Amino acid sequence: MRKKKNSVLVYGFSLVLMVSMVLSGCSKSDSKASDEPKATNAATTASTSGTDTTKVEPLTISVYIGQPGYQQPPSDNKVYKAMQEKLGITFKFDFLTGDSNQKAGVMIAGEDYPDLMTANTKFTDAGAYIPLEDLIEQFAPNLKQHYEDVWNAMKDPKDGHIYLLPNFGVYQGKVNSTYYSGPAFWVQKAVLKDAGYPTIKTLDEYFDLIKTYKEKNPTIDGKPSIGFEILNYDWRNWGLLNPPQHLIGHPNDGGVVVNDGVAQIFTDKDFSKQYYQKLNEVNQAGLLDKESFVQNYDQYMAKLSGGTVIGMFDQHWNFQTAEDALATQGKYDRQYVPLPLVYDKATKDYYRDIPVLNLNNGFGISTKAKNPEAIIKALDALMSEDWQKLMNWGVEGQDYQVDAQGIFSRTDEQRKNATDATWKLSNMADAFWQFAPKLEGSYTDGNATLPGDQPEEFYAGLKPVDKELLDAYGFKSYVDFFSEPPVNPVPYPAWSITIEDNTPAKIANTKLNELGYKYLPQAIMAKSGEFDSVWQKYVSEIKKIDVKAYEDRINEQIQWRIEHWSK
Repeated sequence: MRKKKNSVLVYGFSLVLMVSMVLSGCSKSDSKASDEPKATNAATTASTSGTDTTKVEPLTISVYIGQPGYQQPPSDNKVYKAMQEKLGITFKFDFLTGDSNQKAGVMIAGEDYPDLMTANTKFTDAGAYIPLEDLIEQFAPNLKQHYEDVWNAMKDPKDGHIYLLPNFGVYQGKVNSTYYSGPAFWVQKAVLKDAGYPTIKTLDEYFDLIKTYKEKNPTIDGKPSIGFEILNYDWRNWGLLNPPQHLIGHPNDGGVVVNDGVAQIFTDKDFSKQYYQKLNEVNQAGLLDKESFVQNYDQYMAKLSGGTVIGMFDQHWNFQTAEDALATQGKYDRQYVPLPLVYDKATKDYYRDIPVLNLNNGFGISTKAKNPEAIIKALDALMSEDWQKLMNWGVEGQDYQVDAQGIFSRTDEQRKNATDATWKLSNMADAFWQFAPKLEGSYTDGNATLPGDQPEEFYAGLKPVDKELLDAYGFKSYVDFFSEPPVNPVPYPAWSITIEDNTPAKIANTKLNELGYKYLPQAIMAKSGEFDSVWQKYVSEIKKIDVKAYEDRINEQIQWRIEHWSK
């Protein structure tokens, strides 16, 4: 595992953002702490970057967010307003609607790119991003120090350039873990309470739990309850494809399992068949949502937000907005608990991992950006602790307090606001923050970068339903449901390896996905006695694909990472 950063980020860097931006100083010795934007003040009173007499010219940055689920922030959003007033930055967002690859294809065909774009391998393959390493070296000392320990890992294996700024996975200071964002089989809190808080370890136990609860609760809040939900839409297809690897005790490596540094696909293996055959039984028992394989992401999220879905396999970050919607409705017992299921109790779960650099994600600057230097300086300015605190905690006195010992905390009302989607749209900068470079771990004053990771704040913010549940299991947070992760292998995770377009590996990977889309739903929905024939057809079709080309690409890059990332 690469070492975590413990160094203090460049702090107090004086920056003026203009259309033709010029650094007023490039060293820590030239900087003044008093020149920093103060997140501890309201948006209307935060001090500027630069002196009070410095004129800040406007800089509009167009941004494409290639994920659905976001809304345009109102013009009076206090965080974006602070950026505009104190740094001159205005973000003009374009949010994805529809299919991400189709949208990317249209943009590439017309070379119609905004200034900043979230990661998409199609953009990378089309040469739509500019190299960033020289810009960072010359104009972004905060970003350079932030990424210092992972600099080599950020480089494209093909040409050695850095095209993207990873949005997660670079830590400093003490790292507290109270929030689990990764994959799991999820079940509503109400279900565990109804069953007397049992320990659920295996897949069979999980579906028995769901079956019993659904039989007792055919409706939830007047609507039919859904036993198990699956999302299989666009690139978010892990809800269908990924569970088998976890059920045999492997971490998330995407479409492969890795043993002793060698990757193999697993979708055609017997342990995968075991999972889909179980889903076939689940469907025949009436527990599976009949719309699972025809719904899009928004429809899936609407069902989770309504509180009628008893369980599903997903990654927590992918449905966090649904959890927020449930909180807004006061349906805390309809929120979810992660369960690291395995096939048998002799297998140790490996869902939770040590946080890794989120390669192939984050922002890149497009080839159509008129002022890349200004953009990189803007991103660099927003990496200061004061701006990070504003984006993570909000405004001191409004959204959180600081006690005599310097510890951040929130009131019940402030915690409620932080989970209210409507409030967040006007008071936080989620759309930008999710994909931008960010501080993670703890600030130099010892406070956690995220409110939920502050141990005292986490416990104080627990609802009675959460305290009762965690106390019943003897846990301090939901992370405790998982086994402690081992040290990450150097090349982990394999899912972040780029598969270039128009290569045999990409063609094979695309065909594998297409076959999964076609045959796995058929197998799951097959009538009694027909599962085996569908499965055999699926496996025989996989044998026609050049799977070796795909596996060779993964294994080649695993060895490349071992050679170049090892320290």
